[in-house]
Amino acid sequence: MEEMLNLTHTWVGYAVLAVFVIGYYLIATEEKFEINKAKPALFIGTFSFMLIGIYFALNNLDPTPLHHEMQKLIEEIAEIFFFLFVAMTYIETLIERGVFDALRFRLISRGYSYKKLFWITGILAFWISPVADNLTTALILSTVLYTIDKHNTNFLVPGAINIVVAANAGGAWSPFGDITTLMAWTAGKGGFIDFLMLFPAAFFGWLLTSWLLSIFVPKGEPHFDALTTPKVELKNGAKVIIFLGFFTIFIAVVGHILFHFPAMWGMMFGLSLLQLYTFYHKRKYKEHINIFVNMSKVENDTLLFFFGILSAVGALAFLGWLIYVTKLYEIIGPTWANIGVGFISAIIDNVPVMAAILKANPPMGIDQWMLVTLTAGIGGSLISFGSAAGVGVMGRMRGVYTFFSHMKFAWAVLAGYILSVIIWYIQFEILGLY
Repeated sequence: MEEMLNLTHTWVGYAVLAVFVIGYYLIATEEKFEINKAKPALFIGTFSFMLIGIYFALNNLDPTPLHHEMQKLIEEIAEIFFFLFVAMTYIETLIERGVFDALRFRLISRGYSYKKLFWITGILAFWISPVADNLTTALILSTVLYTIDKHNTNFLVPGAINIVVAANAGGAWSPFGDITTLMAWTAGKGGFIDFLMLFPAAFFGWLLTSWLLSIFVPKGEPHFDALTTPKVELKNGAKVIIFLGFFTIFIAVVGHILFHFPAMWGMMFGLSLLQLYTFYHKRKYKEHINIFVNMSKVENDTLLFFFGILSAVGALAFLGWLIYVTKLYEIIGPTWANIGVGFISAIIDNVPVMAAILKANPPMGIDQWMLVTLTAGIGGSLISFGSAAGVGVMGRMRGVYTFFSHMKFAWAVLAGYILSVIIWYIQFEILGLY
């Protein structure tokens, strides 16, 4: 598209770029201005195309290329939007059925030490995020962590960082564990198995960071009073819904691989199964599970932020700005550029960074696309607000897990990041195991 039409050095090119920069400043400083990041993101995404439409009308240009670009963009966004919507609906239903409350009770009632709880929550984050997503996983487990002991910051801060790093690392090796990996998967930059091959790099990088953080976790165990703490049990149907959730992911993957369906199609089929089960559940237990109420609890601001930021990046790509991203890859080479993406995604959210790279589409093999998927996923852990998981935990543990408390241990996160890249290089470039 850039070869056919380049509008970077027109008034609309500069205007859209300015709107993006100003809007993204508001997104990055949402706590300062107390504005939800979805609001400026949705504005810049939609307004950018309004400006492009005005430019086309004033200059009597054929709108066909613009319409074609918008249709492609809508399809790309819809695939991921509905995928995440169904996943979040399942998570909210599991919360309503008491699955995570029961998990929290079992952890605090068994007399585990702080160090053991540190490792358990980290391991759970690493293994749950590939199936759920890193944001939801981090929110749930940080809530569990905070309810264990609200006052012991020496335990809470390393534990929170561990959860963020584990959730991002776990999401990096699953096609649907993070928005960035989901974007790369649906864009056809790698097959399902290709993403799974990132497991060694993601796992050992997190393990090193976790081990370094564990040194600072205090000894002893949190207080638990069995007499005053009521026991929490799973509600009726919880286990069936857990099974349906895993089955939905399975159907989405199989449909994508065998039939080349969009992954969201299998997810929507899974949502229909959940709806049908609630009908059966009501007849059997005389209890109504209202899926539409659970849907209302889905983080719509996250979905709208995603829509807005991808639309904004799509506008920049249509105007021709992302040609410069491709040129950067040509100058310094894909390996160093993709390693740098991890540091950029720590400062700028990894979603627009990955969206820009996918739109620019520099010529790379599967090995390099897997590297940028890895670095964009785990690089956000370097700074507290570098990933959706980190931002979510900062909000959930306000005043405890902060930018400065995270930066005290940033060296441990950096050590894990470097190890992950080294493992990728050995596995993909030297051994060719992918």
